[in-house]
Amino acid sequence: MAQIKQDPFDQSDVEKDAVSVGESSYAQKDWHNSYKWSRKLLQWGLETRGITPVSIRERVDTQYSKIFFLWLSFNFNILSFSAGTLGPAIFGLGLRDSCLVILFFNLLCSALPAYLTTWGPKLGLRQMCQARYSFGYYGVIVPSIFNLCSMTGFCILNCILGGQTLSSISDGHLSWSVGIVVITFISLFISFCGYRVLTWYERLAWIPVLVVYLVALGVGGKHLGNPPPAEPATAATILSFASTIAGFVITYSSLSSDFTIYFNPSVSSWKIFTYSYLGFNVPIILCQCLGAAVAVSVPLVPAWEDGYADGNVGGLIEAMLRPTGNFGKFLTVLIALSVTANIAPTFYSFSLSFQVFIPPLAVIPRYMFSLLATAILIPVSIVGAHKFYDTLTNFLGLIGYWASAFGAIVLVEHLLIRRGNFASYDIRYWKDPRRLPIGAAALGACALACALIIPSIDQVWFVGPIAARTGDIGFELAFFSAGVFYIPLRYVELRFRPMV
Repeated sequence: MAQIKQDPFDQSDVEKDAVSVGESSYAQKDWHNSYKWSRKLLQWGLETRGITPVSIRERVDTQYSKIFFLWLSFNFNILSFSAGTLGPAIFGLGLRDSCLVILFFNLLCSALPAYLTTWGPKLGLRQMCQARYSFGYYGVIVPSIFNLCSMTGFCILNCILGGQTLSSISDGHLSWSVGIVVITFISLFISFCGYRVLTWYERLAWIPVLVVYLVALGVGGKHLGNPPPAEPATAATILSFASTIAGFVITYSSLSSDFTIYFNPSVSSWKIFTYSYLGFNVPIILCQCLGAAVAVSVPLVPAWEDGYADGNVGGLIEAMLRPTGNFGKFLTVLIALSVTANIAPTFYSFSLSFQVFIPPLAVIPRYMFSLLATAILIPVSIVGAHKFYDTLTNFLGLIGYWASAFGAIVLVEHLLIRRGNFASYDIRYWKDPRRLPIGAAALGACALACALIIPSIDQVWFVGPIAARTGDIGFELAFFSAGVFYIPLRYVELRFRPMV
């Protein structure tokens, strides 16, 4: 693995720009010293760093297993379970076909975000900030907008699920809306505190979820042994479900390195990749396959069918745990709260992406944008709460397209244009629009790729002519076409502005 530039000028310049005392930039430190309450937050050790690069001397964290537990808790929740139910419930697939799609496409698509997590220790850059070295200072605003929409969408889905599940145990006394508010504020608190509290919470959050699923299997597993026969699956149906599964995991590519920038740069990239790859696949594959198995068996169990009315996944979980009495209600509360382990780190990355979206706001401490995310999330989640399955299917199908194109461009820039050499990234110019790429190559590649993506998508509101024959292959074509188009356009761009 290539070494990072160690030139004294580079290092001192980055450190001056990145940090003064503690973990805040100079501008942020001035902002905090202006208010008594903000000075108190600093004394409590609240993380204020936003997109400012982490200097080499600050990258000292050697607890590398943190990233495994972060991705584990991130995905070991009821949302992963609900994504698995889509195969039988929406696409009409049998258990075998659903599980094969879940297994293969998660193993394939999780490789990209797992690989991008290895860049954090080497560069000390947040993921969307690193993308400036391919999309440019202003060009990266476009994928930042898509990233903000994707993260908000995931938070909405999680809030709806958490709210549904809390409401299911109250016999109508607790509305979905109140449940959504409770889930959101718990997540806000965890995200507000920053990296240390977040990683501590993620180390533990998966444990009660595991207990819940084990109890659910213990009391309901007898109904999963003989799934009913399913109609033969068509290639179009398989690919459409695959697109949904891909959209679930590949979108982590836009926030992968956000949580590894404090790791020591000497760590083996293979170690970080392995931790991340397992952290993605262990919870996602297990939870999604369980969701598919339960969804297939719902028609055979009247109590499950009643709980699952109108696609209420929370009600389904509660029905599975009902035989255990009040203990089952307690477990239902735990599974409802499991979504906070996904929402909290998403809030964290939302704050960073917002600073890339509007660069002048980078002087405002990171946690302030978590408050903004909360203000957006609560009303939108309440409005969309009763159309969960339509929202989930359409959302997961859509976000896979842009994330595939984004990942391809960042990957081609690093592996082909920069020959996989981290020393080719001059961190001094991380926020210099005159030195960073123009961004025309990356945006142009995405625009050209749309000519192939649009005819290949299969959504409720539009079915392209290619997708009508093959099923949804939009995310596959987005990845390959954006990467191919980017190569010649980037070499042309380099004639007008040298690489930094």
